[in-house]
Amino acid sequence: MAWVYLLLAGLLEIVWAFAMKQSYGFTRLWPSVITISTMIASFGLLSVAMRTLPLGTAYTIWTGIGAVGAFVVGIVFLGEQMSMMRIGAAVLIVAGLVLMKLSSS
Repeated sequence: MAWVYLLLAGLLEIVWAFAMKQSYGFTRLWPSVITISTMIASFGLLSVAMRTLPLGTAYTIWTGIGAVGAFVVGIVFLGEQMSMMRIGAAVLIVAGLVLMKLSSS
């Protein structure tokens, strides 16, 4: 169940990163509310996952899901640049996440 909590925490990290961008420096109310509430939920789920998962594994996977997810959301919804170097970097992050998961007991 810890892995499910960790996955949900990572997905919420993507949501709060996107909402933070939409808040324009916390100057817009509803994106700011969404940012703060999903941050709290993401941290809460991460802390529950860390009850059983090792710190390094949980934190690395949480940040990796958020980083790659925010990268994809930026390209798909915000029209951000997509280059071979950026895609390669995302692939390396995913490879690191897979290795981290495989190395955990």
